[in-house]
Amino acid sequence: MNNFEAIDILEILPQRLPFVMVDKLLHFDFEATRTSYAVKADNIFCNDERFTESGLIENIAQTCAARIGYINKYIMKNTIKLGYIGAIRNLEIVRLPKIGELLVTQITTIEEVFKMTLINATIKVGEEVIVACEMKISSTDIEQ
Repeated sequence: MNNFEAIDILEILPQRLPFVMVDKLLHFDFEATRTSYAVKADNIFCNDERFTESGLIENIAQTCAARIGYINKYIMKNTIKLGYIGAIRNLEIVRLPKIGELLVTQITTIEEVFKMTLINATIKVGEEVIVACEMKISSTDIEQ
């Protein structure tokens, strides 16, 4: 499938509302994945008109989940599996985004070994990088 934005994000994510921090899959290849998320006022990670640190980390993790979900559903023709954050390194949060801002999150795969994936991540608002980190994600065989 090449029209990534036409994909219902809930088809490739194990998370369910109100715990969904990604709106659309913008790009996928085995090296890089990009998602978008418009920060909503009713998001459980919004506080004082801002999307919190926990929400930003979860947004990155869910971008990883979208990548794995896309691979499982559209390439492997398999079910969606659960995953977990294994580690976060070099986390830099420049600022917390405001309600209504559009986040574009990109993950770049550094290494995949067995069921562990190491990625670099950035979150941008427009051209401004507001978050950067390295994250390790552990995949499981547990179905959604």
